[in-house]
Amino acid sequence: MRNLGRIHRPLGRKTRFGAAMTALALVHGAPALAQEAVAPAESEAAPGDQIVVTGSRIARDGFQAPTPVIVLTQEDIRNTSPSNNIADFVNQLPQLAGSTKPANSRLNISNGSAGINAINLRNLGEGRVLVLVDGRRSVGSTIFGWVDINTIPQALVERVELVTGGASSAYGSDAVTGVVNFVLNKKMEGLRISGDIGVTDKGDGFNYSGSIAGGKSFADGRGHVVFNAEIAHQDGIYEIDPGDRPWNHKGYLAFANPAYVVTNGVGNGQPAFITFRENAGQTNQAPGGFITASTGTSTNILRGNYFGQNGQVIPFQYGSFNSPLLNPGGPGTGSPVTRTVGGDWRVNDSGRRIGLAPKDDRYGFYGRLSFDVSDGVTLFAEGSFNKQEVFFNAGPNLGSATITTTGCTTVPVPISCNAFALQTLGATRLTGVNNFSITTTAADLPFRAINNKRQVQRYVVGAEGQFDAFGKSARWDIYGQYGRSDVREQLRNIMHVARMTAATNAAFAPAGNAGGYAVGSIQCLINVDADATNNDPNCVPLNRLGIGVADPAAIDYVLGDPFRKQVLEQYVTGANLSLTPFATWAGDVSIAVGGEYREEKIRGSVPQEFQPIATVDANGRPGFRNAWSVGNYLPFKGSYNVKEAYLETVVPLGFGLEFNGAVRATDYSNSGYVTTWKLGATWAPIEDIRLRVTRSRDIRAPNLNELFQAGTANSDSVRNPNFDANNPANGPQFFPYSGLTQGNPNLSPEKADSWNIGGVITPRFLPGFQASVDYFRIDLEGAIDTISAQEVVNRCDEGIQAFCDAITTDPTRSTPTVPYLLIRTQPFNYVRRLVRGIDFDAAYRLPVGENGSITLKGTATRYIENLAETGIAGTTPVNTVGANGGQASTPKWIFRANANYSTSTFSGTVTGRGVSSGKYLANAIECTSACPTSTSQNPTYDNNHVKGTFYVDLNLTQKIKVGNASEAEFFFNVTNLFDANPLLLPETGLAANSTFSDLLGRTYRVGVRFKLD
Repeated sequence: MRNLGRIHRPLGRKTRFGAAMTALALVHGAPALAQEAVAPAESEAAPGDQIVVTGSRIARDGFQAPTPVIVLTQEDIRNTSPSNNIADFVNQLPQLAGSTKPANSRLNISNGSAGINAINLRNLGEGRVLVLVDGRRSVGSTIFGWVDINTIPQALVERVELVTGGASSAYGSDAVTGVVNFVLNKKMEGLRISGDIGVTDKGDGFNYSGSIAGGKSFADGRGHVVFNAEIAHQDGIYEIDPGDRPWNHKGYLAFANPAYVVTNGVGNGQPAFITFRENAGQTNQAPGGFITASTGTSTNILRGNYFGQNGQVIPFQYGSFNSPLLNPGGPGTGSPVTRTVGGDWRVNDSGRRIGLAPKDDRYGFYGRLSFDVSDGVTLFAEGSFNKQEVFFNAGPNLGSATITTTGCTTVPVPISCNAFALQTLGATRLTGVNNFSITTTAADLPFRAINNKRQVQRYVVGAEGQFDAFGKSARWDIYGQYGRSDVREQLRNIMHVARMTAATNAAFAPAGNAGGYAVGSIQCLINVDADATNNDPNCVPLNRLGIGVADPAAIDYVLGDPFRKQVLEQYVTGANLSLTPFATWAGDVSIAVGGEYREEKIRGSVPQEFQPIATVDANGRPGFRNAWSVGNYLPFKGSYNVKEAYLETVVPLGFGLEFNGAVRATDYSNSGYVTTWKLGATWAPIEDIRLRVTRSRDIRAPNLNELFQAGTANSDSVRNPNFDANNPANGPQFFPYSGLTQGNPNLSPEKADSWNIGGVITPRFLPGFQASVDYFRIDLEGAIDTISAQEVVNRCDEGIQAFCDAITTDPTRSTPTVPYLLIRTQPFNYVRRLVRGIDFDAAYRLPVGENGSITLKGTATRYIENLAETGIAGTTPVNTVGANGGQASTPKWIFRANANYSTSTFSGTVTGRGVSSGKYLANAIECTSACPTSTSQNPTYDNNHVKGTFYVDLNLTQKIKVGNASEAEFFFNVTNLFDANPLLLPETGLAANSTFSDLLGRTYRVGVRFKLD
């Protein structure tokens, strides 16, 4: 029996919340320690170290790169982080938009990215920002090459440096939008121990983390060792309780306007879609099944009935407004109603049985050993190992079926009559009915689950040092690096298409059946029909008509756990040299040179039973048929290597002007040679003002998935471009589909031309104040993308045969009124992307008293454009800025500000963060009358506006001196202090933007940090 994917309630809300808060209190109940003044923490960096600015390879004191750099200190992280995961803190920065994180990856069912934290800068894609650890690459945690921030040793992070401009000339591929560099404390002395626990005010989402880190010098300071071990856990939240989070149960929904009519291709001036703020819901699904159609002597006589507890047959009560309009003759006449306002709008439970947070367990280890073999040479070796497992509710096992009822009123009952249909509906209701169709959210089945496991290792060995050259200090390093990710992309409770069909088609065993089944017992039709070749002795009939009616053995038969194993490997060797060979009248001229060799590999395996089945249609076109509703994996393998060399220089030009330029030559084994470069300058006309500008050419090479995937399947639905609420002959509003995306080994690197123009002001008349403004523009040519399934359908509808050739149907899952589409796609270098915006940043620090200070910080980004131009005939680029409808769109404003009061023993911080209000859909036209004709590219809505968000967080920290050299630090954090709602969307299921929202509500966290020297 399957327990995975069933929702259990071991504790009530109040009980769980009380237990969690008791645990929080126990942390604060530690023995009291004498409180003494504690001096501010000092940097543990080695004295005399030269500073290397992220985004540049130049090592020189006082050098300020022309590319904007945001530095997040350890103090920032501790005082304002909303959780025990550093990724949640970094993702609050306005420059980061559209990042993949556990909250929004619930439906990433077949690509293995569910549960990770992958950074997205400027909402241009996670693959176009380069994530570094101490200035070096890290192996990806997914088939896309995305680095999971969870794999970075968080207790050792000394600062995070964010470069908000192209840096490919410094670091190579992927640094199109910038670089995020996690700098570790490699000179730690003593021991650091920390632990924390947290819970939401609803009593769910319990979490904890703990870490121990330390470092020590030996051999008279020539050697140094650093280590770190950490563990973290989070309880999963697998449903949205209406009492705890009523925001997802308001009935806020947009649906087709029944008053909208198209005549000869021209609309009647009404909006095609209308929005209701409350009490609206679906009328075509139910937890125990909803009858959407029936055939026979009285067509659709059963439509509008749904099945309740123990198979109870209940007529659906339609509300005051319906789409399409409810025919006066009843639900069995006219077009089927799919949405209603009022009535039984709550029957559909898809907004309750979905997850908000995964169960997440992870742990990691890190160690580093360095030794000065001479005054100018240090050998080092470091290694890390991380393991993570997530378990996610990916939503109900939505399904549909056509139930045959021919002969249900005759005796003896023939095998053409579905046994469960006769038992549930009775012969009277089935008189004259040949079959009926149902759609269901399948309350008797456990939810679809994602149970991914990742194991990530990274090892680096090398040497570094300094020497005198040309009378100045020169710096060098050489290293070799190996990284490996072992990924098991595991799904749970997934429907096997053929077995579900076989189990659904149940019959009463006739006399003399070949299988010897008891006469009148309910069996799978395939085992009692005349065809002996289709028998399956393991088949157990499944009753899908009601709640609490399914046989556990039948559930085990129809569900399975598809998985794919992937191994990603990365080999890197590199050498770098930075020196100052000469000077001009204006100052020292510095250069940096270096080279790198990198190899990326992937290999995988998939059991045959979890792979899609290759087919050939009547016209000889290759196709596929999915064995499973999702998770039809194919194994693939491939590799490429890249050789690179670069040169960078900094040249002072006098009068406060400094030039920074770089060039990098790159040779890819699969796509050839490419050159990247950067031209930048800073100018300080006076001490208070520094202006900066950068122009760069940057690249992103195709990742292993884009190049070599044998076929990655996904399942969803596409909008029917011909849908007419008043004409059922045009088909349903949405077509379900499965897509198969294959790799393209002929892809070329993407090329971006970027501008960054801005300035920094630090006025002498206002000590402690600093502000900056920077304009950015990224023009990406030949961007790699895959034509969406919706675009394929739209272009086929326009008569373009090449797109129609990519579409076939799956007869196993198609119904007479709803075909199930199979759509094949492939990535190409065919998109142009343009992103523009302005970053604002300001900070002011004011001393208070003898040892206190007040610090005010604010940062915001005004996004101007985010365009994708496909070049497909008949399509118009859409600016997605200002749309709040999902992960791919970007709010017009993203902002974050905080106020901090600190003394030597206490710190209190209040943070405000959020996004501006905006459109629901970027391409929609809002109108209430005189509307243009609605199209798939520009649908018309009566209300296309959705709200923004504003959240307030509170963090309090108290330091306590312990002895002469050690200290303890207690902290208390409240995230979403006022329990503000998420950014709500007019949708079914999860009616919120999970990327730019706080889904959990008010959350408490308390912990302690010990510093033992």
